Amino acid sequence: MTGRVLFVTSNYPRWDGDSTTPFVHDLAVDLSQRGWPVSVLAPHYPGAARREELDGIEVRRFRYLLPESAQTVCYGGGALVNVARSRVTLAKTPVLVAAEWAATAARLRDRFDVVHAHWVLPQGFVVTSVPARGAASVITAHGGDVFGLRGTIVDRFARRALRRADAVTANSGATERALAGISPGSAVTRIPMGADVTSADPVLVATRRVAGPLLAFAGRIVADKGVDDLVDAVQILSAAYPQLRAVVVGAGQHLEAVRRRAVTRGVSERIDFAGWSKRRDVAAWLAAADVVVAPSRVGADGWQEGQGLSIIEAMAQGRPVVATATGGIAETIADGVTGVLVPPEDSPALATAIAGLLADPVGAAAMGERARTHVLATFSRAASADRFAALYGRLLASRP
Repeated sequence: MTGRVLFVTSNYPRWDGDSTTPFVHDLAVDLSQRGWPVSVLAPHYPGAARREELDGIEVRRFRYLLPESAQTVCYGGGALVNVARSRVTLAKTPVLVAAEWAATAARLRDRFDVVHAHWVLPQGFVVTSVPARGAASVITAHGGDVFGLRGTIVDRFARRALRRADAVTANSGATERALAGISPGSAVTRIPMGADVTSADPVLVATRRVAGPLLAFAGRIVADKGVDDLVDAVQILSAAYPQLRAVVVGAGQHLEAVRRRAVTRGVSERIDFAGWSKRRDVAAWLAAADVVVAPSRVGADGWQEGQGLSIIEAMAQGRPVVATATGGIAETIADGVTGVLVPPEDSPALATAIAGLLADPVGAAAMGERARTHVLATFSRAASADRFAALYGRLLASRP
């Protein structure tokens, strides 16, 4: 049994090659290939098409403010980061929710069998509030929506959505436990989001190698990702490794602050900022690195990594990863076996772990191979899509 699916999401690739939440797009493509054709509804962004087709996926983007340049709630690091930085952006959020509700209601006039909300708020609330015309409702929590978006009133809206949904999924045990704190007793199915586990192009990898040790970070450059701690670790390691270099792949609101920190620490010439990169280039940087570093923090608002897909992608390239033991990362990495875990916001511990891997290249390579074997079996796109397809099938089979 198969049927049509509508994804409702607050972030989606804005054009071909955009690396915004690629895991949502990947799932849409993989489900469509399994006989579950997916359409996507997402907020508009200046310069993006209102309607288009990306890799066979129908995408519609709704405007929520005019002029279009005023649409600043989503994208560019995510709604949580944008709202936290600006009260003006926070004031726009109710307008976004109202526009998303209207756009979802209009979209559901077409026949869909499943409507799938990515992130509990506002999508989960919207999807479970709009008359779904017989469609089964699914909410997927990705982590940030249940770690960093909390409060009595917010929890009330989230709890209502979780209890009204036909199915709720979480990308990790940490996310699942956070959901239980919001809505005790709600049934949750754990389905990790699939990562791109394709081996990087060896030609591209060769172009990114450097003479000395290379460290790599890939992800949004926001304060909670802990790139500051990577800068400090580079400073600590620079005396012992005079040819050490690091590359930061990504962009975000904290980029200029990281650049200034690198200058202050005297390591600006050792750190390259690659900016937003195409997926094949990100994979090449990860594969070229001697060590991939993911120093995520626990945010002041409680935010943590729900799963850490960039970590999984690095492991898929067979690279040893040093990451912090926060959120779902501790479930992805077995400390000392498939990676190394350190406390968050502890630059000396981060530097010590990196130095240990650089000093033992044979052991580091073996760790990377164990990591690759683990993620290929557990976190592939195919495994994730198969589990979501099975969930959809069960929901439709149980309905009149």
